Amino acid sequence: MNTDKYRVKVGKKVKLQDFPTSYNGSLTKEEVYEQLLPANQEKLAQYQEALYAENRRGLIIILQAMDAAGKDGTIEHVFSALNPQGTVVTPFKEPSDEELDHDYLWRAFRALPRRGNIAVFNRSHYEDVLVTRVHNLLPKQQIPEFLVDDQIWNRRFREISNFEQYLTDNGFTIVKFFLHISKEEQKQRLLARIEEEEKNWKFSASDVSERRYWSEYQEAYEDLLAHTSTESCPWYVIPADRKWFSRYLVSEIMVDVFEKIDPQFPELPPEEKAHLERWKEVLENDD
Repeated sequence: MNTDKYRVKVGKKVKLQDFPTSYNGSLTKEEVYEQLLPANQEKLAQYQEALYAENRRGLIIILQAMDAAGKDGTIEHVFSALNPQGTVVTPFKEPSDEELDHDYLWRAFRALPRRGNIAVFNRSHYEDVLVTRVHNLLPKQQIPEFLVDDQIWNRRFREISNFEQYLTDNGFTIVKFFLHISKEEQKQRLLARIEEEEKNWKFSASDVSERRYWSEYQEAYEDLLAHTSTESCPWYVIPADRKWFSRYLVSEIMVDVFEKIDPQFPELPPEEKAHLERWKEVLENDD
């Protein structure tokens, strides 16, 4: 699959209406779930084992989306094959009082992975140029008033890009996914959470009230995608109306990312390798 067409081009204006929200190709749901996705999950598990053993680099996966676009399902169906010992999923919910007492990137720093590990951000530091912007929440962030001017969002885009480049320069690969759902499909999924009893637990009234700000969120996403998709830390706009395809596409991109990282199992030092046969003999003769 050519995944590059879903990548946001660096330095280009972004119009989300130019990106599809659905998939109309020849792949089928059965083919994906029975063959293609399991094969990619196996590859990801093998790559993760090498990444963990190598213990030199790390991986940060960022998932952003409108409500009900499928972030949780993507984590479950794509990344469930990874070893929990080397993977941490962090949900970025409404900031706590402690988090508001720090700079807006502080909670992202706290969630960064160790070398050899993978961090999955369910939402992320990008909430501070999305929800904060759409709902004018800057006063709650307790920052000096003189810093709140008409350049604050551009400054934050620059700060976020610098933060991500710093991590890249220290051996941590960052890949960012925006799950692009249509307003109509979101409506149907929210209705399902009301009508299907087993999905009631997923329903939140705030998800419905946030739909009033759909246009504002689309504009905020277009701005951040255009300003923060870089060569080293790209954004991918994933069609999300068909869950099975969005999950497969994310898995394809992740395999591509790991192929470029190419983690290697470390080799034993020659002096230790020379003693392996002796230790094998000791174990075989141990009663």
